[in-house]
Amino acid sequence: MRRCLALLLVLSVAGCTSTAGGTPRATPTAVDPPASGANPSDQGNLHTTSPGASPRPKPATPKISSWVYQLQNYPGGTLEDVAKAPGQLAVIDLARDAKTDYFRAEEVAALKRSGKTVLAYFEIGSIENFRPEYPGVKDLVLNRWDDWPEEFFVRYWEAAWWDKVVRPRLDQAARAGFDGVYLDTPLAYEEIDLKLVKGETRETLGRKMADLIVRIAKYSQQLLIFPQNSPELRKYSGYTEAIDGIGMEELFFLATDKPCDEDFCPENLAETRELRKAGKLVLAVDYATRPENIRKACASYAAEGFAGYVTTRALDTLTRSCE
Repeated sequence: MRRCLALLLVLSVAGCTSTAGGTPRATPTAVDPPASGANPSDQGNLHTTSPGASPRPKPATPKISSWVYQLQNYPGGTLEDVAKAPGQLAVIDLARDAKTDYFRAEEVAALKRSGKTVLAYFEIGSIENFRPEYPGVKDLVLNRWDDWPEEFFVRYWEAAWWDKVVRPRLDQAARAGFDGVYLDTPLAYEEIDLKLVKGETRETLGRKMADLIVRIAKYSQQLLIFPQNSPELRKYSGYTEAIDGIGMEELFFLATDKPCDEDFCPENLAETRELRKAGKLVLAVDYATRPENIRKACASYAAEGFAGYVTTRALDTLTRSCE
């Protein structure tokens, strides 16, 4: 399944991207191979918020019906509006400026006091050229994402990607006290130009993406793990067991107010339903502004048992949709 859209990138404020896919947690059907490029020493690491501290327990997967999703344009650079918004869960960027101005532990704690579970957004299969890690991983960069000229897919299976990007972002999320992580661009396995990765196939790239997500879950056992889109990855052993839920874009509306009527739409919905059956929390988001379409999307979430949110494509404002 392909990623349907990405979020509006704003260099001067914050950048973001979104996708299409996900997966459930069930009894494994096979013994998982070691994660590609994995270092056995970090596979079972219990992350801590400070050196020598005891790891805090992993939060229970929340039971929610609605959530909020904002990745840029935080008024005054604060999370006050997110805290006041309806919904029992919030997804925000790891940094308020999409660069190095990371949200501090006291800010995340204040947001959690509003009753919300809080997930930190970041990409694991691509990187924008304005992210602080970009200069250090240029040798991992592959093809540009045609829809988003400032974003590039990467060799996400390489040790340097883990060491320089993924692990530091997980560490930052743990230090700031986030409940979990919201991992964008698993769809990279479908979008990488195969001519640039000799010997790879969509199957091997899919396996390596599933391995990366499994490795993330093993490294940060106290964090909730929510990939965004690519629900078909559930077919790889170990993946479903590693995640707590999935974020799914555009299950019912493509872009803004356009009904989801492409061939991949029923495929995405069917795969997402399987994850839901497996007990995974589904965070569904559609981009619509017409009242009738917002009502339709919210009704569909309720019928499917998904937690839902309807907002704008830029993810730069908060809406009151499926309260």
